Amino acid sequence: MTVARSQVINGVQIPERLIAEEAQNHPAGGAEEARRTAGHALAIRALLLDRAHGLGLKPEAEIGDDGREETPEEALIRAVLDAEVAVTRPDESECRRVYDTRRDAFRTPTLSEAAHILCAPEDDSEDAWEQARQRAAYLIEELLASPGRFVPLAKAHSACSSATVGGSLGQLSPGDLAGPVEAGLGRLQPGEIGAEPVRSRFGWHVIKLERTIDGRELPFEHVRDQIALHLESRAWMAAATRYVASLAADAREQGVGLTLYEDGRVGEAGLSLGDLIQDREGLAERVEAWLDGADPDLAARVRTAAQAEGRTFADLVRGELADFVSKADDERWTQMISVAQGAEDPALNCVRSILKGRLEPAVRSYTLIRRA
Repeated sequence: MTVARSQVINGVQIPERLIAEEAQNHPAGGAEEARRTAGHALAIRALLLDRAHGLGLKPEAEIGDDGREETPEEALIRAVLDAEVAVTRPDESECRRVYDTRRDAFRTPTLSEAAHILCAPEDDSEDAWEQARQRAAYLIEELLASPGRFVPLAKAHSACSSATVGGSLGQLSPGDLAGPVEAGLGRLQPGEIGAEPVRSRFGWHVIKLERTIDGRELPFEHVRDQIALHLESRAWMAAATRYVASLAADAREQGVGLTLYEDGRVGEAGLSLGDLIQDREGLAERVEAWLDGADPDLAARVRTAAQAEGRTFADLVRGELADFVSKADDERWTQMISVAQGAEDPALNCVRSILKGRLEPAVRSYTLIRRA
């Protein structure tokens, strides 16, 4: 199967079209960063799927907490990580050490009791919102003059269902209220009424902080399992990252180990340069005959260079290929893929390109200066 214009990332040949499509899922940081992140995500996916197939794993989809069933690929990736990444559950001494050094993190949240009067606009027009604000401001003036009237005024004027209980919102945890209202209450002292109405998407609020209840420190026994889960999850993430990095390193050692096809399948790379690099079946020796037929001038130069260095033709070829692999980055491999594509013999074209880079001096450029 032929592959369209592509890039090599972590030893995986990936079509540009797939990278462009995946980049839409990584919009943060600009187009170039999105493409880079997308390419690495696709490479990791291909490496994990290839490993899953190598282990003979079968997809067994699970249903997540959100009710969504895994795709077969997601199930395979989870299966290979479950099979190959393992961490030791932290013991009690590790959990205790975290607890003792971060006691402030293991407290119940500060609670508050508050009340409000909601002045809702009749519609979404600017005039309606302004009229609602004026009603709220008027009620604040009344309350600042007579704070004890909060309950009857809330019952008479609030558009919230809490009006029936005098505007009481009960006991509140952080995040229970709309952001602007919660922020407004955070600026008040217990028993204080806000001097300005606060706007939320529901309307204008007259707010009162009744009292606050400080959080309390949780005993170690209550948070031990939570700490253990956090430590285990963090250790698992680190181990999974190392595992994926090792898969990528193995793929890069082969030059281009895998191909991700446009239909999503993962297969061995079509480029057989890896066989040459590892000298499987004496292929390095056969390069001389290939070049004699395809590029006799280059073959002659390689032969001359090998004789000058006291090496055989095959030894020089083998050394240059190994040197290329040890130094080439993803960009260089991408260039090599471009050289290979469309050629009658992709591997030979790659060998030719590497040997030309070794034997042909770089083209020098000159700047002509017009002298006065």
